[in-house]
Amino acid sequence: MSVTGEHDPSALPPEEMQRAQLYALLARLLARPPGGEFLAALAALEGDGSPLGQALTGLAESARGTGAAAVEEEFNTLFIGVGGGILSPYGSYYLTGFLHEKPLAELRGDMALLGIARADEVKEPEDHIAALAEMMAGLITGAFGAPADLEAQRRFFDRHIASWAGAFFTDLESTPSAAFYRAVGTLGRRYLEVEGKAFDMAA
Repeated sequence: MSVTGEHDPSALPPEEMQRAQLYALLARLLARPPGGEFLAALAALEGDGSPLGQALTGLAESARGTGAAAVEEEFNTLFIGVGGGILSPYGSYYLTGFLHEKPLAELRGDMALLGIARADEVKEPEDHIAALAEMMAGLITGAFGAPADLEAQRRFFDRHIASWAGAFFTDLESTPSAAFYRAVGTLGRRYLEVEGKAFDMAA
C-alpha cells in the first residue's frame, strides 16, 4: 500500500505499537514466504502463557522446525499453485464465493476516504488478508496520515476483517497441506479474537 502521510510511530503507547507489530507480522507472513533470516528471527520469539502468547510460541517452534525452501513450497501450494492455491485469502471470496465482488468495491471506497492507495507494483486485489493486516497496522501507526482513532479502526476491522478473516485463519489451521502455516493460522485466529474483544470493551 502507498501512503499519503507519515507519522512518528515512536509517539504511540507501547500497547498500540504491539498491536501494529502483530498486524505487520501477519501481513509479512501472508504476503510472501519468509526467508532464512526472517525464520531465524521468528524462531527467537517468546510468548507468554495467554492464548495469544502460546500462539507466538507455537510460531517460533514451527520456525525452528523448518527451512526457507520448505516454507516457500508450502506457501506456493497454499496460496498460489497452478491455477490457484488451496486457499483463497480474499475477503470477496469468503463473503460471496467470488473474487472482485462488492466487498472489494466497498473496501476501495473506504480506502479512498482514509487516504490509502494500492502501490503501483502490487497486483493483488486489496482485499487480500495480507493487505488488510498491513492497512490495520498503518491505521494504528499513522502511516496514512494521523493515527486513526479506535472508532475508525473498529469500523475498518468490523467491515473488512472480522466478517471473514477468522474463517480464513481457521481454514489455514486445518488444511492438511499446512505445516508452518498452521501456526500462522492459529496466531491470526487468536489475534483477531483478542482484537474483537478489545474493541467491544472500548465501545
